Parts: sequence; C-alpha cells; structure tokens
Amino acid sequence: MSNIKNDKGVFVISLDFELLWGVWDVTTKAKYGKHITGVKEVIPELLNIFSRFDFKVTFATVGILFAENKDDLQPFIPDLKPAYSNAAYNVYENEFKTIGFNETDDPYHFGYPLFDLIKQSNHEIASHTFSHYFCLEEGQSAAEFETDLKAAIKIASAKKIKLSSLVFPRNQFNADYLSILKDHEIQVYRGNPISWIYKPRKFSAEVPLIRICRLVDTYFPISGNNTFSLIPQNGSPVNIPASRFLKPYNKNLAWLEKLKLKRIMKEMSYAAKNNELYHLWWHPHNFGVNLKENIANLTVLLTHYQVLQKKYGFTNCTMKAAAGF
Repeated sequence: MSNIKNDKGVFVISLDFELLWGVWDVTTKAKYGKHITGVKEVIPELLNIFSRFDFKVTFATVGILFAENKDDLQPFIPDLKPAYSNAAYNVYENEFKTIGFNETDDPYHFGYPLFDLIKQSNHEIASHTFSHYFCLEEGQSAAEFETDLKAAIKIASAKKIKLSSLVFPRNQFNADYLSILKDHEIQVYRGNPISWIYKPRKFSAEVPLIRICRLVDTYFPISGNNTFSLIPQNGSPVNIPASRFLKPYNKNLAWLEKLKLKRIMKEMSYAAKNNELYHLWWHPHNFGVNLKENIANLTVLLTHYQVLQKKYGFTNCTMKAAAGF
C-alpha cells in the first residue's frame, strides 16, 4: 500500500500502549490506578470495535510490556541507561524497584496477556521505546537512546516481531535521533502537529499556557485542520505526523463532547476531500475509566469514517502502511 503518493485520503490511528510506565513519574497508583488496571478491559473492547469496522491501527508498545514476567524481562535490560539530569525521571532507579513478578500480581507494570491479544490480531505493533525513553530531557544522550532502542528491538525479535515504526514518548521528537532509527531499520515515526502549541519540548517546558491552548484546541480550531500531505524522505524514516489526541470522556466536560467530536469529524472530512492524512492517537489507559462513553465516542468517529470511505474513497491503514511499506 503506497498512500505516500497522496492518491487518496488516509485515516491512521496509533495507540501508545504503556500502562504505568508512561505516567509513573507524573501520577500515583492511588490517583490513576483504575485507569491502568482498566486497560485489561480496554484492549479487548478496542480490538472488538476495530474488527467490527474492519479497521487497522498501530499499537506503539513500550518494550518492557513484551515481557511475560520479571525473569523474562531481565536479559533485555540495557547496561547503558539514560542519565537524565532530573533524577526523578530515572525509571531504573525509581520505578523498577517497585515492580512485581508478572501481570497477575502487578497489572500496573506487566500486561503480557494484553500484548498477546494484540499480537494475534492484524494490527501493527510498533515501538514506544524500551523504557518510555525521554528524547529531549537534559542529561540523556544519543548513545543511551540507541541502547534503549536496541533493547526494544531485541525483545520484540524474541517475540517474533519486526519493529518498523516508532512513537516518541511524550511526543519528544528529536530530529538528531532519526539517523539512529534508520541505522536500526525503523522506517516510520509519528511526528508532531505543526502548530507551536504542539512543538516538541522537554517536560518542564510544558507550561500552563500551552496546556490551556491545547485544551481549547480540542473543541475549537485554533491550530487549524492538522491534516497532512505525505512527503517521501529520500531514505530517511518517514514522518506520519499526529493530527489530534483523542481526549477521553470527562463527566465534568460532558457538555463539550459534541464539540470535540464535531472538531475531529470536520478534520477527517477535510482530509478525505483533499486526499490528505489524518492521524488520531491516544493511550489505552485514557479509556481505563468511562469505557462505555469512550467507546461510544470512538464508534461515532469510525461510523463517520465509513461515510467518508464511501463518499470520497477515504481509506485506513497502519503507520507503516501509510508510509508505503
């Protein structure tokens, strides 16, 4: 499939499958634990709805989640670890000391049965790095990132998976690391929307003004349509840029849900009419609570996709396929 030629509009969904590894440094089990344990129900529901709509997605998975248990994980832990200046980001010195043995006694850090369900499906499994690596934080280096990536590739290979795509954790896209992706046969990555409010930043630079602008942009078009024409990269990894984060249902903002969906559907329609890419993303743990409402919203969007498919030939594929691989 070669949608990079822009002969038709294409709808891509990528999911950042990370469990607590993605948020351990910004929340706690007490505050967010239900979202994480709820993923046990979310993944089967997502696989079911994608099957019903004959829709393929990309699951960008933290490498640690490829492990069945702690013993299975141990051989893949890299010797060279990220030397973040902020010690609070050091997952090996902090969060690793709290993990249990497997998914049964620690569903926050292990999810092999869920990973296995995804593996048995027809969806793409991509990399979200091995340790949920922060590519723009001070102190870490290209060598450390490469070591982390090699660990992700190695554990994927052990599970008979060839990684072709990557999603940068916290959307900390680092152009200096694209050559490393290329060296290790990662052909595709998810870049950021063009607007300044989505510019790649280290975590401390995510100031309240930016967060407020992003919240408003969920409902009102302050950043535009966020659809893209795909451009060949002359041998470099292909950017399949994100268009929009699917903000999860929040009962306190329920009165704005129709506006949120209308905003997304308008962008989808623009992409379909203009033969461009639209790329929606979120984390499975975002659906960990209010699952019924979140699946209902997703159903609305996938139903709209079917309308656009019939009217404009709007198509769907994974990140890898959208890049022409």
